[in-house]
Amino acid sequence: MPVPSPSGFVRRWPAAVEVLEQAAAWAALQRSGNSDLLAVGVFGSYGRGTASVGSDLDLLLILQRCDDPIWERLRRWDTSSLPLACDLLVYSLEEWRSLPQWNPKLAKALLNDTRWLGEMPAAMALPELCRFQGDGVVDG
Repeated sequence: MPVPSPSGFVRRWPAAVEVLEQAAAWAALQRSGNSDLLAVGVFGSYGRGTASVGSDLDLLLILQRCDDPIWERLRRWDTSSLPLACDLLVYSLEEWRSLPQWNPKLAKALLNDTRWLGEMPAAMALPELCRFQGDGVVDG
């Protein structure tokens, strides 16, 4: 969503650096109130550094454990304080680590495009023996 300019008369799209700063602050706030939240990352155009006017903010949240169905996981995360519309992917650590086996294309895109907001625990790393080749995953 465009944000009001200081004069209040003209709307402008927030700069990428501004969006990422606000996303980092949001991530820190979420981590402080949710002990099971291991990491927050930005992927898509903001993760790649190609965001422009009209880009949304894609967030990746990794939880220690999550038993909620996919469609219920989003309710917990209030993104209304962020300056843009957001899409969220919420995975448990187990789902994150197994992602290359059940969705190799998404795993490859997330590995290439995600900019982590804060530290990413070593336990979150995808298996080192896993490398991508073509459209699939090949153990190396």
